[in-house]
Amino acid sequence: MCQQIKYEESIQSFRLYGEDTGGPFLFVSDHAGRKIPSFLADLGVSEAARSSHIGVDIGIDGVGKFLAKKLSSLLIEQIYSRLVIDCNRAPGHPTSIVEVSDGVVIVANQNLSHEERIWREQTILHPYHARITQELDKRQQRCQPTVLIALHSFTPIMGGVARPWQVGVLYNRDTRFSTIMLQLLQAESLIVGDNEPYKLTNDYTIPLHAEKRALPYLEIEIRQDLITSVEGQEEWAQRLSRLLPLAWQAFQNIYM
Repeated sequence: MCQQIKYEESIQSFRLYGEDTGGPFLFVSDHAGRKIPSFLADLGVSEAARSSHIGVDIGIDGVGKFLAKKLSSLLIEQIYSRLVIDCNRAPGHPTSIVEVSDGVVIVANQNLSHEERIWREQTILHPYHARITQELDKRQQRCQPTVLIALHSFTPIMGGVARPWQVGVLYNRDTRFSTIMLQLLQAESLIVGDNEPYKLTNDYTIPLHAEKRALPYLEIEIRQDLITSVEGQEEWAQRLSRLLPLAWQAFQNIYM
């Protein structure tokens, strides 16, 4: 395995879409990709499992691209499968490189050596977060207001239990922007999860990049069956492109 890692092809762990045109929003997507380094083959996991919610946030790639275009903003998207390494987990976190996910054994993740874990962190995790840091540093240097928007999707059923929410708004210590967005989404007659279906307890991206800088942020989760199709992705991007500027205006009126 170590020799295979040594000769692995050059890896780019993220892609950029759209561009920063001076607006407040920076979009990031931790689980949008499905790529696997060639030496790991299929991870010992079926194509169906790799394509399911355990391998990728279904539909969020399309939503993010549409949204970046509609709001003339930059999207930084992680393009490797979360089964290789979860870029929304801190290095060394127990769920950073999962051995079992929703009952599926990830064969290539069993009994990894320290060197194998470090390779995945240095090749995929750290470059992605370094690019986010670089972008935030540039915005800070030119005194550009920033709201960090983390885009995710969630499976309609987990552990045999149906999840009723169409969209979830997640937050941790700073609730300012999330509360505004929660109210705007509720006004759309949607079933909105308030820190559901997840809490930010184990997350890495928002605490690292937004909360450490005291930036307003939003982590949003869209139910996957609503964005499986291109039409659904564009519908949600259209909705968010309409509501996010309203939330920003309300945030400015209250806090700035």
